Amino acid sequence: MAEQDKPRKKKKGGAVVWVILGLLILSLGGFGIGGFGGEVRTVAEVGDEEVLTSDYARALQQEQQRLGQQTGQALTLQQLKLLGGDRIAMDRLLSTAALAHETGEIGLSVGDAEVATRIRANPGFQGVSGGFDREGYTFALRQNGLNERDFEDRVRTDAAREILQAAIVGGVAAPETYAETVVAWQRETRDATVAQVTTAQLDGGALAPTEEQLETFLQENAAAFEVPERRRITYAWAAPDALAETIEVARKQIVAAYEARAGEFRLPARVLAERLAFADEAAAIATRDAIAAGETTFDAVVEERGLTLEDVDQGELARDDVDAGLGEALFALDEPGIVGPVATGLGPALYRVNAILEERITPMADVSIELAREVAADAARRRVDAGREAMDDLLAGGATLEEVADETDMVLGQIEWDPSISEGIAGYEAFRDAAAAVEPSDFPELVELEDGGVFALRLDGIDPATLPALDEIRIRVEAAWQTDSLRRRLEARATELAERIAAGESFESLGLTPESVTGIVRDGGIADAPRDLVDAIFAAEVDDMLAEPADDRRAYLIRVDGVTAPDADDPEAAELLIAVRDQARQQVMADLFQAYGAATQEEAGYAVNAQAVQAIEAQLLGGYGGGHGGM
Repeated sequence: MAEQDKPRKKKKGGAVVWVILGLLILSLGGFGIGGFGGEVRTVAEVGDEEVLTSDYARALQQEQQRLGQQTGQALTLQQLKLLGGDRIAMDRLLSTAALAHETGEIGLSVGDAEVATRIRANPGFQGVSGGFDREGYTFALRQNGLNERDFEDRVRTDAAREILQAAIVGGVAAPETYAETVVAWQRETRDATVAQVTTAQLDGGALAPTEEQLETFLQENAAAFEVPERRRITYAWAAPDALAETIEVARKQIVAAYEARAGEFRLPARVLAERLAFADEAAAIATRDAIAAGETTFDAVVEERGLTLEDVDQGELARDDVDAGLGEALFALDEPGIVGPVATGLGPALYRVNAILEERITPMADVSIELAREVAADAARRRVDAGREAMDDLLAGGATLEEVADETDMVLGQIEWDPSISEGIAGYEAFRDAAAAVEPSDFPELVELEDGGVFALRLDGIDPATLPALDEIRIRVEAAWQTDSLRRRLEARATELAERIAAGESFESLGLTPESVTGIVRDGGIADAPRDLVDAIFAAEVDDMLAEPADDRRAYLIRVDGVTAPDADDPEAAELLIAVRDQARQQVMADLFQAYGAATQEEAGYAVNAQAVQAIEAQLLGGYGGGHGGM
């Protein structure tokens, strides 16, 4: 993809209007539109459409939330980049900009009436009475550095893009037979007769192996009994944890550490509060009075404004966190309640105080041991870091590991290592990688560990993998042979019995205890039986006899007795059919829309400002910026 150093000025941006409006309402949380401005205001261009820096910042955060919901955990932005979320966000923005460009090329637009309707319908611009608040609209735009003309151009552009999008995918429908086939497959059930074949059905029970059988089994399964290749390694290791135990910590250092974390150990009185801003003081007072009179509630007003409680949440506030006037109002309460209106940078605001948290002080004596350990650990890491140059110089000058250990804080050690060993220094991934890669001719080099420690190693020799003699591991080999023998004999016995039942004999006449299992579902199971049995049942036909091995204690005989198609009148099946049909349609629509957007994007031409992308990611990632992969 082409890159550009300086974004060209374009006539308008292609940001999604509802996302912008959500940000405009109160600028609560996240990053404001001006947060990524400066001299560079765009991260990409498609034709004559711009992708703004603020758009990319929001798209990254939205993708972070989406992937977090899918994975069930809160993702850091570094993890988001590793999963390719930054590329997904940028591709989506480029597609949106491409469609906006296309609407201009084909002359697609909407009139002033449609623009006005959309703006008036947005809950972010509605007053207390529920109608459109002209002053609130102007105020919200001005607070975010926008003028009405530019904003209305955005609304017009997005409305036209939505029309084009609807035209592209509006007539898409998934094949009806596809959804019906999927639901029939998913909801189909089976009935079966199941019986266990145990060691009681084996002639002679467990058998004693001969010497020849054991020797043959050992050779055929050598990989299971081999002593793996061992690498004899000498290493020198400077470990902060070990070094910290030798460092004495003075009381004044503990006091300094305590003071450095005073914000954690000495928490001032705080309140948990929510904020709701208004265009003018009269509106704020009217709302406050209506809440006091029981005519409405704070929650109801938040909902009427198109917000959520998360949007207005201010978290924990201490007196020093806010202006003097606001602090005085918030901390004048003896119990939770409504405060305000109070003047803020967003205009007059009401605050709802939900909890009052008392001052909390943790005495230094309660955390002195913890602080001493932290001070010692920090000193040890700094000591290791300070000694790295000397260690490097010694190794570069040809000193042996033994000599380096004598002259520095490094400790000498030896290990016979293979990939199964993970104790001590072998618990570090960096050491395992180095141990696996080192060659006899390599000179020791300093390598950093994850905890700030360092090491260097030397390969003294390699002991190849060996197969012990049978007498050395006889007990292990006999146990493994017995397990394998029982499994094979049970499988053979089950196969024999299955053939006899298929020929006309009954389960009972063969000494088996059959169980009839009905309504087996594809993603279900059979009590006390391996999950693989269900897969085998659904892969078979009616009246098939199956002999399925399990372990060295049992095998299973299964006869498939019947197949039941899903009931067309079953409400659950009907709901699943609707869901599969909708999902298939959405997928077809997405594929079609993506193909159209990609073609439009290529035709219009596009460029990504890599420097602007990296700058935004550096801000969002707390200084981390690795460029925009794939851009």
